[in-house]
Amino acid sequence: MIGLYVYAAIFFIILLALAYNLYHHFNLLFRQLVEFAEAVKYHDFTRRFVVKNPKTAEGKLFTAFNQINDIYKEISIDKEIQHQYLDRVINMLNSAIIFYQLENGKVMWVNDAFKQLFHMPHLGNISALKKKHEELYEKTMHLEVGQQQMESVQSSKGKIKLLIQSSSFETQDAVFRIVVYQNINEAMDETETKAWHKLLRVLTHEIMNSIAPISSLAETLNGRLNHFRGQEDIEDLKVGISTIKRRSEGLLHFAKSYRMINKVDQPQLVPIHVAQLFEHIYQLLEPTLIQKNVDVDIILKNTRLVLHADVNLIEQVIINLMLNAIDAVKIRDDAYISLSALEVEGKIQIRIEDNGVGIPTDLQEQIFTPFFTTKKTGTGVGLTLSKQIMLLHKGTIFVNSEEGKGSTFVLQF
Repeated sequence: MIGLYVYAAIFFIILLALAYNLYHHFNLLFRQLVEFAEAVKYHDFTRRFVVKNPKTAEGKLFTAFNQINDIYKEISIDKEIQHQYLDRVINMLNSAIIFYQLENGKVMWVNDAFKQLFHMPHLGNISALKKKHEELYEKTMHLEVGQQQMESVQSSKGKIKLLIQSSSFETQDAVFRIVVYQNINEAMDETETKAWHKLLRVLTHEIMNSIAPISSLAETLNGRLNHFRGQEDIEDLKVGISTIKRRSEGLLHFAKSYRMINKVDQPQLVPIHVAQLFEHIYQLLEPTLIQKNVDVDIILKNTRLVLHADVNLIEQVIINLMLNAIDAVKIRDDAYISLSALEVEGKIQIRIEDNGVGIPTDLQEQIFTPFFTTKKTGTGVGLTLSKQIMLLHKGTIFVNSEEGKGSTFVLQF
């Protein structure tokens, strides 16, 4: 009986030892698990866990910890590389950039261009911008997200023009805003200089578009005088002289309107009989059409069609389009142009159609861009100005064209 008690005591001692050992082992694993969790929390992936026996539960757990550390270390390295790459790219840009948290104003990123342009080596919060550069701060805060605006502000380079753009994005934690400040002073100065040089060519081009047919018509009238046949020629001379007088006055009006086109709020709208408008244009261009052997059809189903527009400006648009059409059909033996007008759903359309060379698809969107031209001697302003005149009439101009088959320009009022 005593022996049983001894064995029981020994068994109990062994059981206590095993329990203590098990507790100590699990306590060690728990501490290791806590340490791993702390390391993950503070992004410390340098810790290595010693694996004595990879087949045991402890060995498998420590192996998994080491593998997770390796993966996070690779992610951390890749993230750091991307961060440095992005930092280099942003700092290489000439545009000033600031990136901050919308709720608390904490600045996450400011590139070198911003620091240099506004003399700010450090900016921790967007509110600090108000103390250092109140004008810039106010313009930044009033800029709506997704919008852009041009502003003049003081900088390290003096008073400059800035194009300010803003965008935002949202993460799970917060909303962030990115503001880009682009110094457009130099670009604008260069563009303005080029524009002034081209403006001289523009005026010459547009004036010549009217002077050339006037000169041709005058020469025709002079020929009639040399072979004067009496009353019949007098009527032709009167019509020709009247056309020259009216077009000359229109040309003067056009030159003034072109010079002030940005200041003109509304064109001088008057009722215009489209039939009479077409007749005047044909009389003006007739010598050129005959000389270049171009057939023209004037199609007007409703001869009473009346258009409310500025007669001189609209006449200039149609003349410009007609001259372009004449140039487009010059290589065709069967050169043909039609000038037509119709009413579609209560709105008047004037169409100038030709069977010329056509316009490549990739260029059709660009032909109304200022100074874009495919002609060797062109200035690239005729169509731009035509579009501006149509916009002043609250209308538009568009083109349908197929390369090799011709083009149709439509004035939609």
